[in-house]
Amino acid sequence: MSFIIGKACDGVCDTACVTVCPVDCIHGPIDISGRGMEVDGMSEEELKGKQLYINPKECIDCGACIPECPVKAIFPTEQDTIDVEGNDESVKKNYEFFGQKFGN
Repeated sequence: MSFIIGKACDGVCDTACVTVCPVDCIHGPIDISGRGMEVDGMSEEELKGKQLYINPKECIDCGACIPECPVKAIFPTEQDTIDVEGNDESVKKNYEFFGQKFGN
């Protein structure tokens, strides 16, 4: 199980969650190890279709990121994400961003 960033982050990429993560497991939208720094200076247009992701192999489930997310895009489990969003697309995207498969 891992915390998951859902579709509400799409086009936002606010890095407040990144700054409070004690294990630096939040990355994206382009660099799998860049801690979201590549969004600095991006326009709204450039951010469309981009979001941040939590590496499920690095996340320690501390929850520090949840209150920092201004768009309430972070869910404590895969199932919570699915229940709220109605499908597992965000869960799959989070795993695939790091070259992993959901369910493994």
